[in-house]
Amino acid sequence: MPRTSFATTTRGLNRDLLPMRLYEKAKRLGIWNPSEIDLSRDRQDWEGFSDQEKDLILMLLALFVAGEEAVTLDLLPLIEVVARQARLEEEIYLTTFLFEEAKHTDFFRRFLDEVCGASMDLSGYHTDNYRRIFYSALPEALSGLKNDPSPAAQIRASVIYNMVVEGVLAETGYHAFLAMLERNEQMPGLRRGISLLKQDESRHIAYGVYLLSRLIAEHPHEWENLEGTMNSLLPLAIGVIGDAFARYEVVPFGLVEDDFVSFAMAQFTKRFERLEKARGQSVDQIDRTARQFVEDGDA
Repeated sequence: MPRTSFATTTRGLNRDLLPMRLYEKAKRLGIWNPSEIDLSRDRQDWEGFSDQEKDLILMLLALFVAGEEAVTLDLLPLIEVVARQARLEEEIYLTTFLFEEAKHTDFFRRFLDEVCGASMDLSGYHTDNYRRIFYSALPEALSGLKNDPSPAAQIRASVIYNMVVEGVLAETGYHAFLAMLERNEQMPGLRRGISLLKQDESRHIAYGVYLLSRLIAEHPHEWENLEGTMNSLLPLAIGVIGDAFARYEVVPFGLVEDDFVSFAMAQFTKRFERLEKARGQSVDQIDRTARQFVEDGDA
């Protein structure tokens, strides 16, 4: 379809919108290079771990690296929907989104290669709960946007991607790594990479909350769709955590399953409560709330 105008030569860019504010943050904070993180101490620490400890680290890395690859592969349809709707500010921010997901994939795979020497097939760590999310639900929801860009389809895609994969599973995984390694100041390269990933993901989640809030403000009848999608995925997310702990009679590093289930539920509840606040609000109110969220340093 031929174009009739360009935003940059008609209305300009709205730099007050949350996506543009996240874009400014991404330009400052998101330009880090996985190849420059020093992993020499991590290699020494790896050699000192027991077989069970190594297994737990490999399992978490196998979940993370495949998850990051999945979102890198699956994100494009959402960007295309935003582009087709001429939401230029959102598309500008989403260009950093894809770059960052690819960078996270790069980081975890580099760690597996250079620290763990993991040349084996790690997909055996992917349990049924994990596969139902990353092998099925995530690609189906995102690829479905190609033929169905409706608000309902966008809500389902963003819920699984931003609220569940990033907002619950990834953040719980980061929490596990830091609980394991910070106590004895082990694997500083991995901890440094995770701190940088967490910064990137906080912006991703902030955008997801914004997108979903805007869609609910514009289409309030879709609330049941959003709520139902979140509730249907929560058991799978908690199942991924349970599967990890069920692997061990004595869990390495002294990790306690209830601590991580509670953490995951708290993350889920926090995201859900933020979305509930969007019900009955106008799009202008959503924009003002989102701007304040960034200004307060929460993304």
